[in-house]
Order: sequence, then C-alpha cells, then structure tokens
Amino acid sequence: MIQAEIEKEIRQIVNNKRRVLTNEADLASYSYDASFGVFPPDIVVQPTSTNEVVGIVKVANKYKTPIYPRGRGTSLSGGPLPVHGGIVLDFSKWTDTLIIEPDDLVAIVSPGVITADINQMANQFGLMYPPDPSSSHVSTIGGNLAENAGGPRGLKYGVTKDYVLGLEVVTADGEVIQTGGRTVKNVTGYDLTKLIVGSEGTLGIITKAILQLIPKPQSTGTLMVLFDDLIIAGKAISSILTGGILPSKLEIMDQASVIAVEQFDPSGLPTDIEALLLIELDGHPAAIEAEAKRVKEICLEIGAIEVKIAETKEEEAELWKARKLVSPAIVRKKPTKISEDATVPRSRVPDMFQRLKEIRERYNIDLVVFGHAGDGNLHPNIIADKRDIEEMKRVEIAVEEIFKAAVEMGGTLSGEHGIGTMKAPFMEMELGTAGLSMMKRIKEAWDPHNLLNPGKMFPEPGQRFVLTNE
Repeated sequence: MIQAEIEKEIRQIVNNKRRVLTNEADLASYSYDASFGVFPPDIVVQPTSTNEVVGIVKVANKYKTPIYPRGRGTSLSGGPLPVHGGIVLDFSKWTDTLIIEPDDLVAIVSPGVITADINQMANQFGLMYPPDPSSSHVSTIGGNLAENAGGPRGLKYGVTKDYVLGLEVVTADGEVIQTGGRTVKNVTGYDLTKLIVGSEGTLGIITKAILQLIPKPQSTGTLMVLFDDLIIAGKAISSILTGGILPSKLEIMDQASVIAVEQFDPSGLPTDIEALLLIELDGHPAAIEAEAKRVKEICLEIGAIEVKIAETKEEEAELWKARKLVSPAIVRKKPTKISEDATVPRSRVPDMFQRLKEIRERYNIDLVVFGHAGDGNLHPNIIADKRDIEEMKRVEIAVEEIFKAAVEMGGTLSGEHGIGTMKAPFMEMELGTAGLSMMKRIKEAWDPHNLLNPGKMFPEPGQRFVLTNE
C-alpha cells in the first residue's frame, strides 16, 4: 500500500502522466548505467521544475523512501543506480534553461542540459566552457556536476568544480538553498558549492547551476609523438611540462589501443610502437608554432622515434578521431569493458605503466592503457567476457591491484569517474578510517535519514568489489 500511496502523491505533484513511469519495461531501463549491477527502482519521475523536485523529496521523506538523481545514465561507477529501490529522478527532460551571459562570462543551466551544448553555445560569443568529458555529447551537466567530471582539457583548464560559481540545490528535507553566486570571487562562509559538486547526489539535488566561462583560445595545434617504449613515453610527459609548455591536452594510447583502433577504422597509425602521445596546444598561432617546435625537440631528446605536427585542421581532426575511437574499438575483441580512472602524480606515471604491465601479465588479462596522461589520469581498461566467470574473478583481483598501486604511489581511486558503488569498498584504503568517518558525519548532517542516493561512496557492511553475480 505504501508504494501505491507514493505513486498517488507524486502524480498529484507532477501533473503529466508521461513523466511518471511505473511499468516494468520502463523500470528495467532505469535499473542500470554504464557500470555493473542491475537494481530496479520502484518508480521513475522526470521532473522539470524545482517545485516538482521539492514536492517529490517531501514525499520521499514522508515515506522514508530512497531517491536517486540521474542524468543520461553514462556513469561508469554506478552513481545513479537505485541499489535500495525507491524513486529515480530522471533529469534528462529538464533542458529548458541554457543562458549565456557574455558580459559576466557565465552560463545558467538546467540539470538536464547536454554538456557539449553549453560549450557550443558559449563558442557563439567567443567563449568556452572548458570541462570536456568524453561523454560530453550525451551526458548531462547535472551528472557531470554530481561526479565532478573531467576530460582531456583537465590538464590545462581543470575539471567541472573549477567552473561552478553557484548552485540551486534541494536539500534532503525539501528546502531550496542557493550556494555561491555569479561572481568569480566569493568567500562568504563555507564553500558549499565545492562540497556539493562531486558529492554524487548524496548531499543534495542540483536543480540549477551558474557556470564560469572563459575566452576561447584563438587557435589550436596538434602533435603526434611515437615511442617504442611505454615507460619513456611516460617520462616524456613530465619533460614537456617542466620544459615550460602547458598543453591543453596530453593524451596517451598504448600499442593495444592503437592496434584496436586501426582494426576498427584504419587511418594509417603505426602499430609497431609501444605508445603514442597526442598533444594539443592552444593560444595565439605564433605561440603555438614556437611551442610545437619546442615539444618536438624535447620528445626527440628523450627518445621519441618520430614526431608529427598536423599541418591542417583536417589532419588534427583525424588524429583526435583515433583517440575518441579507442573505447568502441576495444570492445570488438570482447564484449565486457571495465573502464577505470586511477590517477597518480605525474612523476609516477612511468612507474604506474610498469605496474600495469606486471598486472596484465600476472593475471593474464586483456588490459589496454590510454587516457589523460598529462595530469596523471590514466584509463586502464580491461576487456573481458562477463559470461566467463573464471576470467571475471581474475579481473576483479587485477582491478583491486590497480587501485592499490595508484594509492601507494600517492594517487587516487578516481580522477573523474566518481566512486558510486564500484569503488566504495576501497574508500578507506585512500582516506583512512578518520577521513572516511569525517565524510560520513557530513553525510549524516545533511541527510540524517540516508534518503539521498544511498549505497554510494560509503561501503556498506560486507560490501565487496564484484563484477559478477556468482
């Protein structure tokens, strides 16, 4: 009866039956994301106003029912999964506000707006929204805010939290608060904006954001650098940065990634190498030309076997296309992809490459490495077949070792994917008992009944990292 009462009260708040979903097929489609695990919700609601969110949260409070904010379901860590049933709030329909105010260099957006659309509209005013997660063409800004998403441009420009000036947030008890504002400088009280960004919907529900924009660089230039040694490629990264050059992007692909892309969509990339770096420089054309020459010198000095500078925009686009094709290319070999984002200090990137090689060999797994090497944010991806239980058990152990290696090197469990359900069992490994306890106390203060996205970030008793149901 409680379920029927919840549905009845929600339908009174959301006066559009198409935005309240209860049939089995709809619920099944909201039971998973881009990670692992299937958890059906009891009801899905698609709010399009703050008042609707407030009403729904108050209903959840009344019946002590969990509530899970969700964007487009692109999370790789299980962020929006309704692990305890309850109400999923699907924000993908809430796209009515995308305002660029060029004089203040801000964008005002609804949570369901597609992230890439913000940058595209900003470009019309000669501005840019820098955060560029690989899923930006399909992911929502609300999801990016919840997970504090990054992307290739994080090296030079930072991640999502670095561009959030203010938020409108619905709290766990249904109150509406405003954090931050429209100014770049704001030191009034605690920085609740930064606390909420990256909290994965566990502290409050974001219903509006004010984002900082910056002037769009005049031009870009791209280099491809080839190496016959993965470790030397890692060392080249620090050499470029200490050489006085700060690229806008500095990406790496190992040999397995390159081979997969060439088999998927051939473009003439050499496959007899151990690694390649893709480097984007931006700014004034004259500065780009000078910096490109310097990067070439540095890379050849450290041991690169070839450096190619793209001569045209078409050549640039072709090189970056290869990087974007890595994920779809590698799953052609096996259907299950475990995408991690363990991040280490830049100086330890060569050491991390060595550890990944050892893990690959020790557990006999298909492991490819690519990612945002310039800021230490590597993406070790393991390709497997979840129907092969024995293989998946080896993969589980290998992933644990990847996390341990990153933390031991002074790194972190996640550079941009978030914690969700996938990495919760390892939180204490990085934060320690006292650090994790402090985070739990913040959660309890903001959400005493644990209704907002429960089962995320904090490990539940006996919770383990598993990729199978066996």
